[in-house]
Amino acid sequence: MTDPRAGQPAAAEDLVDVAKLVTAYYTVHPDPGDPVQRVSFGTSGHRGSAFTATFNEDHILATTQAICEYRASQGIDGPLYLGADTHALSEPAQVSALEVLAANEVRVMVDDPALQEARLALLAEVRDRISEFGNIAGLAPVHA
Repeated sequence: MTDPRAGQPAAAEDLVDVAKLVTAYYTVHPDPGDPVQRVSFGTSGHRGSAFTATFNEDHILATTQAICEYRASQGIDGPLYLGADTHALSEPAQVSALEVLAANEVRVMVDDPALQEARLALLAEVRDRISEFGNIAGLAPVHA
């Protein structure tokens, strides 16, 4: 079903203050004891909002460190293709992830959203040999 507002300008109440959102990404810290604020994966990956402590730098640092540890445990030493989308928190999240990846000496190929089809085609080709080639991580704050 199509939303009746489809194709219309966004209403004022739909807009977000991007500066406040980015500030919240860095300054709001999730409570690990609150299940709602833990890393939560949906159909497109980790979902949440910096305003509700469900998509913050702590989440990206922890998730990226887990990826590094998994790669090491599986002997994956190929490059990691890091993708991002155009949401407001993608760039801050990408910077956070790159800091962790660099600290773990992971070779990173930073991907451009325009290359998504090529990346997916490559993944389909090497699916059975992914440890030989590397792996892919995408950052998409889908509910920023």
